[in-house]
Amino acid sequence: MAIAEILHQPPACPVKIWTDQIDSASREQLANIARLPIIHGHVAAMPDVHLGIGATIGSVIATDRAIIPAAVGVDIGCGMIAARLSLTDNDLDERRVRKVFDQISRDIPVGPHQHEDPQRLAQAAQPFAPGLEQLLGRHPALLKSMGKKSKWVNQMGTLGGGNHFIEVCLDESGNVWIMLHSGSRGIGNAIATYFIQLAKRDMERWLAHLPDTNLAYFREGNPHFDDYVEAVSWAQRYAYQNRQCMMKLVIDALARHLPPFRKTTEVINCHHNYVAREHHFGADVWVTRKGAIRAGNGELGIIPGSMGARSYIIAGKGNPQSFCSCAHGAGRAMSRNAAKRRFTSQDLISQTQGVICRKDSGVVDEIPSAYKDIDQVMENQSDLVSIRHSLKQLLCVKG
Repeated sequence: MAIAEILHQPPACPVKIWTDQIDSASREQLANIARLPIIHGHVAAMPDVHLGIGATIGSVIATDRAIIPAAVGVDIGCGMIAARLSLTDNDLDERRVRKVFDQISRDIPVGPHQHEDPQRLAQAAQPFAPGLEQLLGRHPALLKSMGKKSKWVNQMGTLGGGNHFIEVCLDESGNVWIMLHSGSRGIGNAIATYFIQLAKRDMERWLAHLPDTNLAYFREGNPHFDDYVEAVSWAQRYAYQNRQCMMKLVIDALARHLPPFRKTTEVINCHHNYVAREHHFGADVWVTRKGAIRAGNGELGIIPGSMGARSYIIAGKGNPQSFCSCAHGAGRAMSRNAAKRRFTSQDLISQTQGVICRKDSGVVDEIPSAYKDIDQVMENQSDLVSIRHSLKQLLCVKG
């Protein structure tokens, strides 16, 4: 077993960690989670673990008849999609790749932006409207968090900012892959923020003592519990569809500049910020993966590195100690502000040689050195996953 450390200070439950590279603040945050009375068995921390808000990024939290909204996070359903194409490295050259980069940059809004034509992806967004209207009918105050009500329609098929990206990669055999990382955009953030505040007010009403107010939770039977489950499920479906829509847009962009091709059967779409009902250690529980993916036996997943590092397509080993989970990426080694203070755009140019991407000061916080070594992360979780493919990016579009 690759667990490097087990924290257990009664009355807290154990915390099982798949790395010895963990800072003291993250250790304390994990210990806070372990003190909650709703934890089922133990807390698992993946090898990409690092500090989050309330709950640690890279943590897997199984809870008994309760959910912690802040542990799910504000980018509900954030995750990855990847598809292998019939193209190979023989079909690509720098000129074509640059044209593809420019085309993707034109076709897919990034950061806070959205599609200007509200009809472009209206068909993909339409099935989500009834569920959202029902939710707003019960929680009209949520509308204030949403801003412009129609924005969620126009943001279907858009990337977001920060560490979200679109990449075209080559695997170890020279096959071309598309890989992208995005979530539920502004609407997911609005839903999460609203229910996190509701949970905090509920905890205050019950005079509950929490080691961190961001660990406020809803119990089953709470008036807001079922509404949160409905809302978070809605946002997770939206995030899943958002990635599918972007995949189609990226394929269309490639088709304009590359020889004819098709997708193969290897298409993977997985969340890494979400909650689901699962069975572990003899009980049906709510499993929150905050910066972790499900890695059931034989289940395919995606573990990205950074802008200049390799990424991996994996198959899970179904390790019960991790609640059938694994890392969701390299994990940050330093904060965004620390990276901006330490590195320059020239450092970014040096560390992303051979990759067509932004290399300006606006994305220095995404420099590879700001992340942990992805190969060390993979070594630390060798009992959780097996590697199917290793991918190296040719281009990377950032928010």
